[in-house]
Amino acid sequence: MDLRASASIGENLRLVFERIRHATQQSGRTEGSVRLVAATKSVGLDQIREGIASGLTILGENRLQEALPKIEGLRGEPIQWHFIGHLQRRKVRSVVGVFDLIHSVDSVELVEEIERRAQEAGLTQAVLLEVNLEGEATKAGFLPDEIEEAMPGLEALPHVVVKGLMAIPPPTSDPEQARPYFRRLRELALRLSRQAISTVSLKELSMGMSNDYHVAVEEGATMVRVGTAIFGVRRA
Repeated sequence: MDLRASASIGENLRLVFERIRHATQQSGRTEGSVRLVAATKSVGLDQIREGIASGLTILGENRLQEALPKIEGLRGEPIQWHFIGHLQRRKVRSVVGVFDLIHSVDSVELVEEIERRAQEAGLTQAVLLEVNLEGEATKAGFLPDEIEEAMPGLEALPHVVVKGLMAIPPPTSDPEQARPYFRRLRELALRLSRQAISTVSLKELSMGMSNDYHVAVEEGATMVRVGTAIFGVRRA
C-alpha cells in the first residue's frame, strides 16, 4: 500500500493518482478511464477539504448518519457523493436522490425498494449490483447465477439505472491473490452485458481498495474505493 505515516493527504493522493495512472497504462487503457472514490468513513471535514483541494472529486460514505452532516458541510464543493456501505431497506428513502451512485445493491428486494422510493421522488437512481463472488456467508451480494437470473426483471424498473457491478474479494495481504476475483467480475459483466436491457449498461466495475487497487485497475476496474492509502488508518 502506498502510504507514508508522515506524508500529507496531498502527498498520499499524488501517489495514489500516479499508481492508478501507471496501472491504467500497464493494462493498455485510456488515461482517465479510472475514477478514484475516496472512502471518507471517520474522516473529518478539514481532512476531506484538504483532499478536495488536492484533486478529489468523488467521496464515498459507508454510513448514512455520518454522511448527511458531511454532505451539508461540503455543500457547494465540486464533488459527487457515492454510498459504498451496506444499505438497509429501511434507509433507502433517505439515500435515494442524495447520492449520485449506490455501490452496494445486494438483492432484488433492495432494487425494488429503490425503484419504489425513486418513483415517489420523481427521479432515477444510479446503482451498482454487489456480487458475492465466493458465496461467503459473512458477505451480502448476489451470487453470480442469481444476478444472471435477476437481470431480465430489471427492465421493469424504470427509475433504477444499473451502471455496473461491485465486489470485494476475500481478505488477503497479497494483492495478487485478489486478481482472479477482479478478473471474474470483469468476465461476469461482459457476459451479462450481452443481455440487451435498456436500463442496464454494466460499464462500471467498482473493485479494489487501498491494498489492491492497482491490481483491480489492471483487471478492468473503472472505480476504486480508497481510504487508508489517502487518509491513513482511522478508527472503526
